[in-house]
Amino acid sequence: MVEFARYYIDFIRELFANIGKFFKSLFEAFADLFFNGVINYFNNFNQASEEFTLLDWVMAFIVILINIAFIIFIGLKLYQWIRRYVKFSKSEIEKDELLEEITFLNQKTIELMDEKNKILSLKMGGPGGEVDLRQYSAEEELQEELTGPSRFVKLIQVDREYENTVTAIHMRDEDMINLNALVKRFINFSASKLGLFYDRKIISAFFSGMATSKTMILEGISGTGKTSLPYAMGKFFGHDSNIIAVQPSWRDRAEMVGYLNEFTKKFNETDFLKAIYETTYRDDICIVVLDEMNLARVEYYFAEFLSLLEMPDPDVWWVDVVPDTQPGDPKNLRLGKILLPQNVWFVGTANKDDSTFTITDKVYDRATPIEINAKAAYIDAPQTEGVTISYDYLQDLFRQAYKEHPMSLKALENLEKLDAFITNNFKVTFGNRIMKQIRAFVPVFVACGGTEYEALDYMVARKIFRKFESLNLPFLQNEINDLSSLLDRLFGRNVFVECQAYLTSIKKQF
Repeated sequence: MVEFARYYIDFIRELFANIGKFFKSLFEAFADLFFNGVINYFNNFNQASEEFTLLDWVMAFIVILINIAFIIFIGLKLYQWIRRYVKFSKSEIEKDELLEEITFLNQKTIELMDEKNKILSLKMGGPGGEVDLRQYSAEEELQEELTGPSRFVKLIQVDREYENTVTAIHMRDEDMINLNALVKRFINFSASKLGLFYDRKIISAFFSGMATSKTMILEGISGTGKTSLPYAMGKFFGHDSNIIAVQPSWRDRAEMVGYLNEFTKKFNETDFLKAIYETTYRDDICIVVLDEMNLARVEYYFAEFLSLLEMPDPDVWWVDVVPDTQPGDPKNLRLGKILLPQNVWFVGTANKDDSTFTITDKVYDRATPIEINAKAAYIDAPQTEGVTISYDYLQDLFRQAYKEHPMSLKALENLEKLDAFITNNFKVTFGNRIMKQIRAFVPVFVACGGTEYEALDYMVARKIFRKFESLNLPFLQNEINDLSSLLDRLFGRNVFVECQAYLTSIKKQF
């Protein structure tokens, strides 16, 4: 033990001696570099300068100035780096302190909100000031105690509203009608119950649009009933349409769907999000209205839904809401996403004036446009009730229409000739997407009481001719006249009324 102690003491002495030699060598190196070496530099320069010529002295002067400037530059850079580092360290410390304070304030905010909710629940209690807790089950109270308040307030409210509620649709015999009777019944219902008047062609186009796309655009002059039509449809089907007022400030999907507040850890829910979440509980017809949809750029805030609803497989219609799942989240939120059901349609209303944006081809191509530019005449309709109808039954009506009223070969051939003419002369083509929509629209329109050419006229005018607005039309006068003649030859004179009216409006601009 004594021998090891002697060894260890010698080891410590040698270690500290070596450390001392290291720092001594380091100090001597700095002394040689900045003190002893400087004297040698001057001595060597004095000896060498004895043989300098005038040109050597000029060069020496220039080189010395450059070296001094380089040393000053290095010094300034070191000073800046040190200053930046000190400033960065100070800001990081301040940021950490600020985050701690924000965390503390967030916790206090949550506590105050909980206290507020408790006070409100006391105020809304039953007679005698007793609190009515019948809407909360024992399981929910236990869940809240374990997980804390949910970050979704409105969606949890929807869960509670539909808890233990039967949402299956039981149709009556008088509601099991065909599409033609459905159109007539809606017209009579809206006239007798709501004082709203619509003609058959508009309503037939609306139902055909539902069979064609999950997105429809009602456009036209103000005051013609664009917003009231989906409103009346909601009343007719027994489930009010959700009318969402589009704001000019909408720039992306977060404005429409909502976003997670990183400070409060609560999700800023929108009425739109609540509306699409509610559809996950329902089996009937659900309509979400984007009122004045072109007050903001549609392709900015609605682009994700346009692409999503075009997917042929409804099982992939997942809407991202939050990046993760937490205890207390709504029941129908899966991995932070909502599966958009097939029984929901999005209807946008649009005015064309200086206060709105132009709806782009990307939006028009994926939606079914319906133009309403005039009020329908008064109808003395009998008192008519709405219908109780399920999504599946409506889809069966559409499938039956496809089977019973497929497009005729002659209509398809004439449509191909029209497509070839427009492609060659206007460089505009139908495309697979538009052809698919026409094939879906026409049979349902015929089943609603219209004709095949009437439906084709309606779709060609709004899906194809509308694209002419981007062309230099004054230089296409002959082509437009030839197109008008071709329509008469292929489909008959005064048959394509919508298309001819559009071409006439173009000619007036020449």
